[in-house]
Amino acid sequence: MTAHLKVVRAGLFDTLQDLGRIGFMALGMPTAGAMDRIGLGLANALAGNPTNTAGLEIGVMGPDLLVEADSVRVALVGPLSPSLIEGPDASPKPLESDRSHLLKRGQTLRVGMVEGSSTAYLAVAGGFALPAFMGSLSTYSRAGIGGFEGRKLGAGDALPLRREAAPGGDEHKLAQPFDYGTGPIRVVWGPQEEYFSAAGRQTFIGADYKVSKEADRMGIRFEGPVIEHAVAVDKGGADIISDGIGPGAIQVPGAGLPIVLLGDRQTVGGYPKIATVASVDLPRLGRLLPGQTVRFAAIPVEEAEKLRRDQEARLQRTIAGLVVARPPGGIDLVRLYEENLIDGVVYSG
Repeated sequence: MTAHLKVVRAGLFDTLQDLGRIGFMALGMPTAGAMDRIGLGLANALAGNPTNTAGLEIGVMGPDLLVEADSVRVALVGPLSPSLIEGPDASPKPLESDRSHLLKRGQTLRVGMVEGSSTAYLAVAGGFALPAFMGSLSTYSRAGIGGFEGRKLGAGDALPLRREAAPGGDEHKLAQPFDYGTGPIRVVWGPQEEYFSAAGRQTFIGADYKVSKEADRMGIRFEGPVIEHAVAVDKGGADIISDGIGPGAIQVPGAGLPIVLLGDRQTVGGYPKIATVASVDLPRLGRLLPGQTVRFAAIPVEEAEKLRRDQEARLQRTIAGLVVARPPGGIDLVRLYEENLIDGVVYSG
């Protein structure tokens, strides 16, 4: 395989992620996977890939990537500052997000900053030619597995591509940005809500909590009012026999502040979990930045399930509604000729 994207300059924390390593938590293996499954799914749709194809998760600031292939189609999704494409024979040209782009050999894609979110995504048509570990390409950097050598990308890395050249066809873009929703982060009580007093549970759903600087792919520590345990902390009120931790579980240790656990979470833990984030809002959590403030709202399981089904239906409608993207700042002459704007010519001499 000779086709690559070469990392000329590394971003802040860029890793390869698909939808995760499912089915191995009993063996102590975290799922990892994209922090924002919606963003990855849209990037793959724009690139013409299956939903679970591994893409590049861009953390805060993206990399510079040199095209070492005849051509490659990439799709950028997320609130990125304008990215640039540079070539040996052309001046830099800005590239929009939420659409696909065709790049040629020798061009360099300079991915910008992620603005107002912690993550954005880059997918390539055909995906990356890397071996799966336990059925997934997701990077779990704490154990050094998956992705590219089990770590974030660094300068000089060459990501092998499955295609030597991009497939034919138009470029596409989102008809409109996907609506992730606003308002409180919705949660379902439990599985250990009885470990907290009534006042503590009311504090949890009634107060604002700020994302601390301790926020990464493992989880988010929040700052705000202390949540009271039902039994005094020094009498074991903040401890349980370790049990399994699902995505979005919210632990509250002795300090009384919530920790929401995400993709790279441990598989078991010994702190009581006051609630679990409804899966419909997990992508919103995966986009939060330190300093942002959220509020939690408890909903029934049945409502959480309906919200997730509705979100999946909206996502599929968005994918079905992708539109052809015209070249930025120019006219697509081939498409113009196909429109048959003139059906006859009259000449009088």
